[in-house]
Amino acid sequence: MRAALYWAPAPDDPLWGLGCRWLGRDAAAGLACTQPALPNIAALTEAPRQYGFHATLRPPMRVRGGLAAFSRAAGRVAQSVTAFALPPLELAELDGFLALRESAPCPGLRQLADASVALTDELRLPAAEEELQRRRAAGLSPRQDALLQRWGYPYVMEEWFFHLTLTRRLAPAERAAMRDAAGVFFADALTIPRRVEDICVFVQDGGDFRVMERIRLSKASF
Repeated sequence: MRAALYWAPAPDDPLWGLGCRWLGRDAAAGLACTQPALPNIAALTEAPRQYGFHATLRPPMRVRGGLAAFSRAAGRVAQSVTAFALPPLELAELDGFLALRESAPCPGLRQLADASVALTDELRLPAAEEELQRRRAAGLSPRQDALLQRWGYPYVMEEWFFHLTLTRRLAPAERAAMRDAAGVFFADALTIPRRVEDICVFVQDGGDFRVMERIRLSKASF
């Protein structure tokens, strides 16, 4: 069993429906979705489809104490952060992947991600040595390796950045066509103002990740 804390658009936000359709799976309903008619899209989205449409806050971890304990820790995260406006999202390329990212710096996102890692860490079971070696094989910086040892993942705290992954790493021949298609597919939803008002507990129990619960940030800011 693994659990994670993610941000995901609200169920009534058009971006949620579009993201689920793009990836081919609704992680809340547990249902497959019809993807847009694009060449090879099922294969290009296979990896992110397993995780559901989301932006990572607390990367997936094996949980000590069960999901109830993780849910309580997620509640403490939600109580520690004030709800905030999310900058408009835009399509971006990240080391060959397509993703949606915030278009301007957002201190609230950083605070939320840092709290999500720090306030759940006592429940994290240590990573197996083979997992550590697999992470290191990607070529970590000294700081990333230190974060891996401290928090179980190399891309947290100052190495973290907000993104909703849309594809696997694309070959150059695939990139331009998929970027153009994604730009058209998500265009209208990216213009909608939105706020970060909750976090999601996603769990994996042998299959794909699914939404277990949404927890509202308890302090409102308007």
